[in-house]
Amino acid sequence: MKFSNLTKAIAGGVALSAVLTGAAFADPAIIYDLGGKFDKSFNEAAFNGAEAWKAETGGSYIDLELQNDAQREQALRRFASQGANPIVMAGFSWGTALDTVAAEFPDTNFVVIDAVVDQPNVQSIIFDEHTGSFLVGALAALKSETGTVGFVGGMDVPIIHKFYCGYAQGAKAANPDITLIENYTGTTPAAWNDPVTAGELTKAQFDAGADVVFAAAGGSGLGVLQAAADAGKFSIGVDSNQNYLHPGSVLTSMLKRVDVAVTTAFKEGGDDATFKPGISVLGLAEEGVGYSLDEHNEALIDADTKAKVDELSAQIQSGAITVHDYTVDSTCPGV
Repeated sequence: MKFSNLTKAIAGGVALSAVLTGAAFADPAIIYDLGGKFDKSFNEAAFNGAEAWKAETGGSYIDLELQNDAQREQALRRFASQGANPIVMAGFSWGTALDTVAAEFPDTNFVVIDAVVDQPNVQSIIFDEHTGSFLVGALAALKSETGTVGFVGGMDVPIIHKFYCGYAQGAKAANPDITLIENYTGTTPAAWNDPVTAGELTKAQFDAGADVVFAAAGGSGLGVLQAAADAGKFSIGVDSNQNYLHPGSVLTSMLKRVDVAVTTAFKEGGDDATFKPGISVLGLAEEGVGYSLDEHNEALIDADTKAKVDELSAQIQSGAITVHDYTVDSTCPGV
């Protein structure tokens, strides 16, 4: 018996162990992080990658939305014990649970996105979020008429500071006199799904003079985008291409190709001959990060602005510009 989706069962209150016990899987599996599969951002990008693999191969997969942190080890252990391979996890909070479970199932391949786990059967995929954020920071500064731009992060954790630090560096590169406003929606996982608070923070930033706000907040970011549309200001989306949500108001989206990472993991992870344990880093050169330009925002970014930002991208890739990574030393020099 194959399950294409376990979400409804879990949401309906069925115990995770009861759902998975007795089922024999030979399919890849993906477990989304807290915040919901259809957050139109990080988790949804992971889902889209799984769906792309399904459409391309005709295969089937199993997936699960976490309801709380306590489910992490349980979900991994159950999927692994039933033969799912590979098992892909999206989110930086998987490190401890995966380090424990991967050692218990040495014949199962695991792929974790946004965390690093040093096990021979684990591939850790991380992204250069700071370089992609640098580009949208430059776009924000070039678009701003007030000389003030904002940032609303989700959970106040190092990886989101990595987004902010890159964004701030890009804004400063485009306009050394730019003013930056930085806020976060919270310090617990609930911060990823709180669009009301995110919207309130965005309104406060607009009141303080910002006219472009970058949301790096998962599902909470929808509140930023809505507040910008309501105020006639600009927002910047994250992870997935969110330009379509408010055409004419979303200046661009900082793309983090979680979808590509999941598709590749599904293709390669089930076969030991193609599985790549260790750390894989996806940046500008690998098209793992970048900014989005489509029919929904092309009128907002003129040719001169695009040329400037693309030149910055080229300089980063050549090494002429070094974008500091906050997570290396928990600092953001010059900002």
